[in-house]
Amino acid sequence: MSFDSVIINLLETIYFFLPAAFANMAPVFVKKLNFLNYPIDSNKTFRGKRIFGKNKTWRGMIFAIIFSIALIYLQNYLYSFSWAKDISLIDYTNVNLILLGFLFGFGAMLGDLIESFFKRQFDIKPGSKLLIFDQTDWVLGSGILTFIYLGISWEYLLGAFIIFLFLHILVKHIGYYIGLEDKKW
Repeated sequence: MSFDSVIINLLETIYFFLPAAFANMAPVFVKKLNFLNYPIDSNKTFRGKRIFGKNKTWRGMIFAIIFSIALIYLQNYLYSFSWAKDISLIDYTNVNLILLGFLFGFGAMLGDLIESFFKRQFDIKPGSKLLIFDQTDWVLGSGILTFIYLGISWEYLLGAFIIFLFLHILVKHIGYYIGLEDKKW
């Protein structure tokens, strides 16, 4: 495999998973809105512990899906440009954009909910890290759902898992060194 093909695969993977990445960030951007600020688990417990916790809200879920669908529509628009076609894993004109956006957004949040469930069951506080999975739960959730819908190669899912884990670590380190983060990772 040539260096050029590695770079193209890297760009294809990042570009493909951008809607899920934006979905993953959506709850942070809308956390000050009081709209749909209700916990998904309705304060219910499992084995005496909250199922997901107070930070997993319908507001975050809904806006994650909205952000994801919006980005899919942007990618569909950009698909008319040759540079976007060169880094696209799929033909955006031949997929159901709303369904794909939903799968990315819902999948990203589903991965986050599953990880939160295990954190609550193992008494890991909200906001505390569950090594590796805190940074990649959204990739797994969205990747599995889009894999089922589109049948993309599992190598892209594995690649996204690795790429976004390292990008997360890199961004956290940069944030730490410029004073925006309290910890390196």
